[in-house]
This record gives sequence, structure tokens and C-alpha cells, in this order.
Amino acid sequence: MVVAAALILIGLSATVFPIDFVNELLALAQQTIGTEIEVTTEIAWLFLLAGDALLVAGSLLPGI
Repeated sequence: MVVAAALILIGLSATVFPIDFVNELLALAQQTIGTEIEVTTEIAWLFLLAGDALLVAGSLLPGI
């Protein structure tokens, strides 16, 4: 559920409207890991789709 919510927040921040705390947390996570992944509109839509799919799978298959 946490992963799905994170994916949805990142997707919303990159597509619909920028969410400052999401962008700051994403930058912090990338600094910690050492990556420079740019979240494009296409990737944001994939994050939204993946987040929704995880929420549906979690409701149909409890325990995952």
C-alpha cells in the first residue's frame, strides 16, 4: 500500500500539478541512492498505472 501511494504521488506530481514535498523527497531519495533519474511525463503515467494496479491487486489478494 505504501509503494502504491508513493507511485501515485510521484505520478500526480509529475503530470497534474507539482507537489513540493514529493519533489523534495524524490530528490533526497535519488541523492541517497546516487541516481539521476528524470521523471518524465511518460514515466509519471506509468507510475500512476502501476500504483493503481498495486491497489487493485492488494484489494483482490489480501496479504501482498
